[in-house]
Amino acid sequence: MSQEASLQGLSCLADYAQRAGDVLPAATWAYVTAGAADGITQRRNEAAFEQLMLWPRVLRRIPKGNTELELFGKRYAHPIFIAPTAFHALAHADAERATAIAAAALQAVYVVSTQASVSLEDVAAAAPGPRWFQLYWQADKDVNLDLLRRAEAAGYEAIVMTVDAPIQGSRNAEQRHGFSLPANIKPVNLLPYADKLHTPGVLEAGQSLFQHPLVTQMANWDDVAWLAKHTPLPVLVKGILHPADAQLAVQAGAAGVIVSNHGGRVLDSVPATLDVLPLVVAAVGGHVPVLVDGGIQRGTDVLKALALGAKAVLIGRPVLHGLAVAGATGVAHILHLLRTELESSMVLSGVGSLEDIDASLLWQGNNT
Repeated sequence: MSQEASLQGLSCLADYAQRAGDVLPAATWAYVTAGAADGITQRRNEAAFEQLMLWPRVLRRIPKGNTELELFGKRYAHPIFIAPTAFHALAHADAERATAIAAAALQAVYVVSTQASVSLEDVAAAAPGPRWFQLYWQADKDVNLDLLRRAEAAGYEAIVMTVDAPIQGSRNAEQRHGFSLPANIKPVNLLPYADKLHTPGVLEAGQSLFQHPLVTQMANWDDVAWLAKHTPLPVLVKGILHPADAQLAVQAGAAGVIVSNHGGRVLDSVPATLDVLPLVVAAVGGHVPVLVDGGIQRGTDVLKALALGAKAVLIGRPVLHGLAVAGATGVAHILHLLRTELESSMVLSGVGSLEDIDASLLWQGNNT
């Protein structure tokens, strides 16, 4: 099938999700798409965008519109970043290499996961482009330090420390399908440290999770400070929902925070990221940039997040959907669709740059 034929009928992210559900094995699809427990948070992430309305202005000329932004002294083409997601080889044989190629082609920042199925060095070699490295904290600090040095040497521009998933959530849909990683797909970035790591394991009957090493050796704010001191790269803390935690992140030396509930995949019944975004933005008081992920399906969603104070957004599942449907071409098309929708939404709302976007663009029901 030609690339043109493979993209026929795919006009938005929802189309890709439906097609990906058709092509992926049921167990893999459950892993990719599942939310934790009853999926309350996963649904709320999208519902929050649906409930927030835009309030456009008209008859405003936009002679030199653009979507550029600056973060940490670097200029980026647009605010649609690729969130860290694990094991892209589940979706396509070219795995994270394909995602990197698509990201470079569309000038999108790609945040590469610790749990990638391709080494961070091989991802960097696949294509030039802006890349950040996501770190899952390891109890052995020598492992973290080595991962930092590898990311620095490979040209990554920032470190993203994920803090909201020290253990895995209860993803029942995935459990019902009996999902397990195929033998040929592994977290290759961590393989050199296998003798130093704690694996999740299965709790025996009567065994308490509180005694598991993943819990007893969880990271804390001192570890964030340690990380920030041991790399010249900006460190962002991902998984912030509470404004008090945002302030603690800044105090610990974080250069930025990412409002995230892990796509609803870890702890269910927590707020939508869009709902807490303004609280986190207010809490950091402009000292560091705030980014956000969770539930973004349209360019209008990107615009709403920016209007609430986010500097950029990250997308996760849609990238895997594009990868499953058409490899690098599918991921590039996903990014193209979102960026085109964002630009269209900006034009129709009367704004020509990200600096022009603020809360006045939103209808709150009591606007005056």
